Amino acid sequence: SHDDTPFSLTYGTEAVIPTEIGMPTYHTAAVDVVSNDEELRLNLDLLEERRERAAICKAKAKSKMTKYYNARVRGIAFKPGDFVYRSNDASHAVAGGKLGPKWEGPYEVKEALGNGAYKL
Repeated sequence: SHDDTPFSLTYGTEAVIPTEIGMPTYHTAAVDVVSNDEELRLNLDLLEERRERAAICKAKAKSKMTKYYNARVRGIAFKPGDFVYRSNDASHAVAGGKLGPKWEGPYEVKEALGNGAYKL
């Protein structure tokens, strides 16, 4: 985790919500304009580093999700002669709405066309 908000990674500073501007809070009341400008310049210098750290964390999370998914997914290949059901969503052959049948068939696989396509 990198503890940066998407807003701060985009604009280089944390967001101040309108209610904090109207009602004095510690966030807005304790602001010294001169030191605030210096802090903003320092934050802009460190912004690229924070963005790189966020990108690394994002890549790690994506790698972890990919590894988890690939460990559990299983490929299914059908051979000619196998019997399969076909999703009714694709053909809309039977109009039954929400309570209608989700699958139609069984169909016999005649030929494997490649890339998960089959002639039934």
